[in-house]
Amino acid sequence: MAIAGGAPVLPKDLTARSWIVADAESGDVLAAHNAHWRLPPASTMKMLFADTVLPRFPKTTVHKVEAKDLAGMGAGSSLVGIKEGETYTVHDLWLGVFLRSGNDAVHVLSQMNGGIAETVKDMNEHAEELQALDTNVVSPDGYDAPHQVSSAYDLTLFARSGLQKQDFREYCSTVTAKFPGETTKKKGKTSRGTFEIQNTNRLLSGDYDISQYPGIAGVKNGNTTNAGATFTGVAERNGKVLLVTVMNPEKTDHNEVYKETAALLDWGFQAAGKVTPVGELVAPKGTAQASSQPGANPSASEGSGQAGGAGDVSAKPVAGAVTESGSGGMWIALAITGGLLVLLAGGGYLVNRRWPLPDLVRRRR
Repeated sequence: MAIAGGAPVLPKDLTARSWIVADAESGDVLAAHNAHWRLPPASTMKMLFADTVLPRFPKTTVHKVEAKDLAGMGAGSSLVGIKEGETYTVHDLWLGVFLRSGNDAVHVLSQMNGGIAETVKDMNEHAEELQALDTNVVSPDGYDAPHQVSSAYDLTLFARSGLQKQDFREYCSTVTAKFPGETTKKKGKTSRGTFEIQNTNRLLSGDYDISQYPGIAGVKNGNTTNAGATFTGVAERNGKVLLVTVMNPEKTDHNEVYKETAALLDWGFQAAGKVTPVGELVAPKGTAQASSQPGANPSASEGSGQAGGAGDVSAKPVAGAVTESGSGGMWIALAITGGLLVLLAGGGYLVNRRWPLPDLVRRRR
């Protein structure tokens, strides 16, 4: 990795087995370490689940939960509290997925999508379309399973693709929300209350030992026995939007995955424009024609492993796809501002151009 004068050195106390820092719009990878190391992803796999399934159901769709919808969840799964026999909207279910990382919500949506096996097939096909070649999906919720793997590079691809969708952006940036409770009957009257759920992304919600990160706008965290702590985050500062993925820090301090992510975000914002990218985030297959365009450069810059650069980081021309999920705005618990990024007119594919994040949510600071 080439560093110009005035560029900061990488944080010295990083312990993650794998990490990557990328420009969310241009796709430039600013630095990386073991970016293609295939590791258990934990609930960060839910980003691929959402990017695959979210566009398929209007958020107003109503579903009554049956016993089979909740079957097969792993022991100790994270749950939002979905109950058999109760009715939920798709909007409710996605809040459960993004805020509480609810495997119960994932299983219900998967059953609506044709079942677990069908959803896993769909996710693997979508990963292939995104050219996420390090990923193999076994369980849609990210629960530990033999041969279920992804990489920091692929998780960043999932986040970048998901952030093209308005509903994805808004769900992953929601801090708190009201979730439907159980229906009760008292004195002949039926009622159903709600309870509050809070996002488990600590760079978004904060915690006793870590503050909300300035400019944070999502994306997804995870933690299992085999995966350890995993996290992909997106943040904006001074018009620059960065994606950082951190997988399995060796240091076991509380919230360590968020602390290392914050350190890499800080570095990335300071280093932008002062380092030579070590590679690029590959475009989906639908935009792969960019590689045949005049001036396209298929080779990657070789990086210094000591500096966090990675010669194994894919570098292919990045095309910008302006796509939306088709959903309108949605209620979110904390006010967020509209996007400041330019939405390229006309849609479709633009070869060798920036991939914008239209209406990217930005937290008021």
